[in-house]
This record gives sequence, structure tokens and C-alpha cells, in this order.
Amino acid sequence: MLVIVFLLVIVYLLAIMPKMFNRKNFYPFENFYYAHRGLHNNNSDAPENSIKAFKLAVEHNYGIELDVRLTRDRVPVVFHDNSLNRACGVDKLVSEVNFDELSKYRLFNSTETIPSFEEVLKIIDGKVPLIVELKNTNNIGLLCETITPILDKYKGMYCIESFNPLIVKWYKEHRPHIIRGQLSSNFIKEGIKNDRLLNFLMQNLMLNFISKPDFIAFNYKYRNMFSFILCRKLFRIPTFAYTIDSKKAMEESRDSFDYFIFEGFNPHYKNF
Repeated sequence: MLVIVFLLVIVYLLAIMPKMFNRKNFYPFENFYYAHRGLHNNNSDAPENSIKAFKLAVEHNYGIELDVRLTRDRVPVVFHDNSLNRACGVDKLVSEVNFDELSKYRLFNSTETIPSFEEVLKIIDGKVPLIVELKNTNNIGLLCETITPILDKYKGMYCIESFNPLIVKWYKEHRPHIIRGQLSSNFIKEGIKNDRLLNFLMQNLMLNFISKPDFIAFNYKYRNMFSFILCRKLFRIPTFAYTIDSKKAMEESRDSFDYFIFEGFNPHYKNF
């Protein structure tokens, strides 16, 4: 019985083990807070994932976290949701709409529109480091093969991250020099509608053996989950907190994370 327990522990540790050797240099990402979807306020003229929000983040010298997905005509755009409903009040999926149509919709009743990924990169222009989240898709190859040539030409500092370990694995195989991160959370408590076993494996980082991430980006509310603590304390992998929503939450998370992705407040000012 002890032998079986020992073997199970070994298998578990091997499953959650991130990349251990020839680790990347995180120095360019240090000393920055990261504005989630830009320095945004959805009740202002600078809503999430808008050009105005990214310009504000650059002006305040914040790093930026943003989301990328493909339109119907395979144009990479910066937009979070699958659906246009929440942000634009349109009952369509991003993947069902060509970019020309998509670019006409307004974000959260502002004058801002949905930008292309290339447009955003030109605005940021290497002024601050960038965290690029690749949104999940049924065609991982198409997503990665479309976005990667654009990033290959970008001169600024960036890393990629995804909830899907197969996307992180794609970058491990095709762009091994790029820093890549595994996103995770307590999917079961969050009520994410995936296969329950898959949710269990992903929230406990037990698919790290597939993706071999350079860092873990974890929902700060669940920072006490055992697998996350082991990755940080035992394997000493760099960790990003998302999405810190107050100075209190940031201070309470200081000992659990190395880098912080925030929204809803300005870490350098009392009011935002």
C-alpha cells in the first residue's frame, strides 16, 4: 500500500511540474504592474481592450494584459468574450463576423471600437511589456499560426499565456524561446461548464506535464490551492496574480505572487 501511495505522489508531482531547466529571464517583466485589458473603465471613454485603455496604460507605465481571438475572416482582434453581447450588445459570436463588420461595433456605448491585434501592437510599440492571452478555440493550429507571424515581427517584450495547455504546448514546440504561461483557477467553484474531470485536472495544474509552462497565472482568490502552492514553493516557478481588484487584495496576495494583473483601481493612485 505504501508503495502505491509513493508512486501516486511521484506521478502527481511529475504531472504538475513546470519547466525546470534552462529557465527564461523574467527581468524585463519585473517592476511593472499589469493593467488587465488596458487601464480601463467600462463606464468611461476607455473601456476594456480598447485603444484608449492601452494608451492610458502606456502613459502610466503599466504593463498590459490583453486577449486575442480570430474573426470569421481570420483577422486577430483584441477582444475577451466569445460573444459580442456583453461588450457591444450584439447577439453574435466574434468567430461569425468578418473584421470589417466587427470594427463598426462600439465598445460599452463608447466611441471606441474593437481593434485588430496589429493595430494594438503599433500603439504599444514596445513601450511596456505585454502579456498576450490566446483565447481557446477549436482550431489551435489556425489560431497560433495566424498570430505568431505577427508577434515574430513585434520588437517589444511580450509573453503568451492561455487556459488551454495545448496552446501553451504549441508555443513550446514552435517558439521555444518565447516565455509562456499556464492560466488557471478553481474552475469547479467558478462554475465553468467543462468536463468535470478536465476542470479538476486543469485547476490542479496536472496538465503541466503537457505544457511545461515558464510561469503560472492564477486567480488570486484561490491562491491557497495545494497544487499552486507546490508549484510556487517546491518548483519555484514565477507566478502572476489575476485579476487583483483592490489595493487590499494586492496586499493580501503579496506573499503568494511575483507579478500582479489588476483592474478597477490604479495601484499608484488613491482613486481611479
